[in-house]
Amino acid sequence: MNPTPVAIIGVGRMGANMARRLHEQHVPVTAVYDLRPEAARSLADELGCMAASTPAAATAKANIVLTVVTDDLAMRQLFQAQALLHEAAGKVFINCATVSPELHREVEALVEAVGAFSMEACMASSIPQAREGSLYLMCGGRKEVFERVAPLLQILSKTCRYIGPAGNAAQVKALVNMVMNINTAGLAEGLGLGQSLGLDLTMLREVFSETGAASRVLQTDGEDMQNREHSCFFSAAHAAKDSGIALNLARQHQLTLPLAEATLHQYQRMMDLGLGELDKSGIAELTFHDRSPRSA
Repeated sequence: MNPTPVAIIGVGRMGANMARRLHEQHVPVTAVYDLRPEAARSLADELGCMAASTPAAATAKANIVLTVVTDDLAMRQLFQAQALLHEAAGKVFINCATVSPELHREVEALVEAVGAFSMEACMASSIPQAREGSLYLMCGGRKEVFERVAPLLQILSKTCRYIGPAGNAAQVKALVNMVMNINTAGLAEGLGLGQSLGLDLTMLREVFSETGAASRVLQTDGEDMQNREHSCFFSAAHAAKDSGIALNLARQHQLTLPLAEATLHQYQRMMDLGLGELDKSGIAELTFHDRSPRSA
């Protein structure tokens, strides 16, 4: 792949580490932007690029623009600002946020109306994978756009999978996170009950790992739940958002998903308690009888 200038809009936990990965792989990151100017300036100083004062200024410095924003509202505001797409013809916007499928389709229409290109690249990984270039990416949009940007996405990922037209990858990502959130809530309840029974939780986790209770979440979150270590890799607030996206899809198809509903309620409860920025493993604070969620 010939190096092409890349800008990154949204340099939080994921976006900043994606920028570092590209820079280390000699992809020219020419501009970064974030709603928190100090975060953009710090990363720009590290990478030797421009800290853009506006998203449009970042776009002007690149041929490919990666967006890594928080939710539907942020994404819609970003792309409905006409300045972002001013003189954007020929540029490619790769949108990595977990937002609704409808919004990805809306963004594609806005981008194509000015002669630019759009691709969703939904991430099913976390901060370490962003840093080391081993993300699992689910991509949606026009196949020819995917093929055009695949070499760049492969620098960021261990798996870069084309799912289908715009919105399809976002549907799959919503289901991935819905099931992950259900598994996380179930693990928290199992460990919480085990603790109440006086069982050794290290032993219990080992038994879980060799039986039908095994899961990826057990590997990533089980010890953290036991030790009350909830440093944030994927926040409870994001878990609630993503379960909500999946449940909206279910309602559109007249499906009732009681486990997903119960899990969403638990993560909303964390947010109500002011714990939304804990890692999703923090849901265990609601299930261990001797823990006070407000002290997590």
